[in-house]
Amino acid sequence: MKKVLIVDDQNGIRVLLMEVFTSEGYTTFQASNGKLALEIVRNESPDLVLLDMKIPGMDGLEILKHVKAIDRSIKVIMMTAYGELDMIKEATDLGAVMHFTKPFDIDEMRLAVNMQLRRDGENNSKYAIGS
Repeated sequence: MKKVLIVDDQNGIRVLLMEVFTSEGYTTFQASNGKLALEIVRNESPDLVLLDMKIPGMDGLEILKHVKAIDRSIKVIMMTAYGELDMIKEATDLGAVMHFTKPFDIDEMRLAVNMQLRRDGENNSKYAIGS
């Protein structure tokens, strides 16, 4: 079963995203700060992290750097309430696969996560599909 970690300092967003991705069949974890997020990354090895850009203490870019240092294969989708193109570009350069600007469309987020996590399985298949 694929694992999704939601990192956001806003409890409402964490609860909403946990409900959505639990109902999609993923094992979900949540963290309200960078320290807890990195602990979960080390202990649970999530397949994908939904990461808020602005978190008190350790910001999203710093958390992203640590996540990628722990395991480069973890997919990270950034979330931001701001349109900081320079931060979004830096996040992409650091390995984030995409970003969403808040308020985001929950269905678009769900589709994006499903696409990222299902792509894993397709890349790992050892057989050809079709003829």
